Amino acid sequence: MNSNSYWRDNLRLIGICLIVWFTCSYGFGVLLVDELNRIQFAGFKLGFWFAQQGSIYVFLVLIFFYAHRMATIDKKHDVDED
Repeated sequence: MNSNSYWRDNLRLIGICLIVWFTCSYGFGVLLVDELNRIQFAGFKLGFWFAQQGSIYVFLVLIFFYAHRMATIDKKHDVDED
């Protein structure tokens, strides 16, 4: 196993997840809220929805995405539990 390659893949995945999380929670919920509030989603203004619910849903999806991708990375680098 090449530990540098394993950690590079791991840190890349973490970076991607953090960028998506930051964009959805801070970007959509704070910075772009006025622009997004012009759009209706499920009866709510989209900016409000992201600030209250959307960022939580995105965070939950990211948890499962991270777990799935880490299992793939573990198998790729032969450090999985199987």
